[in-house]
Amino acid sequence: MFNSKIVIVSIITVLLLPTVLYAQSAEQKGLEIAIAADDYDKGFIDFTANMLMILRNKNGDTSTRVIRIKTLEVEGDGDKNLSIFDQPADVKGTALLTYSHGLEPDDQWLYLPALKKVKRINSRNKSGPFMGSTFAFEDLGSQEVEKYSYRFLREEACGDWQCYVIERFPEYKYSGYTKQVAWVDKEAYRLVKVDFYDRKRALLKTLSASDFKQYLGHYWRPGKMEMANHLTGKGTTLEWTDYQFQTGISDRDFRSQSLKRAK
Repeated sequence: MFNSKIVIVSIITVLLLPTVLYAQSAEQKGLEIAIAADDYDKGFIDFTANMLMILRNKNGDTSTRVIRIKTLEVEGDGDKNLSIFDQPADVKGTALLTYSHGLEPDDQWLYLPALKKVKRINSRNKSGPFMGSTFAFEDLGSQEVEKYSYRFLREEACGDWQCYVIERFPEYKYSGYTKQVAWVDKEAYRLVKVDFYDRKRALLKTLSASDFKQYLGHYWRPGKMEMANHLTGKGTTLEWTDYQFQTGISDRDFRSQSLKRAK
């Protein structure tokens, strides 16, 4: 017997099915891109670099800081990173140590020479600015896949490359962001650009990376990173030089107890 209700329900189901499948595939594809990018960068072991941090206020005035970076790859967990300030004199000896994790809060310690004290950064306060820059403490850890859920948006040109554009939504507690939109190039998974949206879902900051160079015939690193805060008008430029890979640094170079003597 002909049942018009069943037919109508069947038609609606068929019409909605592509939308449901697309939503599922968009999330899955976003996750697959994130996993592929993470896998592509595995195996570098460690690297050191020098960095010039240029702070710019809303009037365009600038100040600079000279920083040394050490990063250690950790199997089964996030990277360990040590940033040591060499100039100017008022921040010389300041050191930030980060142990990145997945869904667990990153462990971070900051040594301030003026106080002669190592301060542990509270996981609730990591959306705050790092040393007066437009980078937050949570921006400084390695971006582990587990930290986010994902959704693929589209493919489009990004400079000379073609990029995947994906959304990533923080899954860890106390993030200062509701989401990030990331541009990742299709060839070597270089992170070219990220838009950061604040807790009010407004566009807060944009990170742009450029001047990429390849090391060890595989690993790509940017020569310049710029973070612009759209609400305050402030900006921070990071200029990276002297990348050295597989230098032999180890866990003993990343101990919070040794931050006062970091070199």
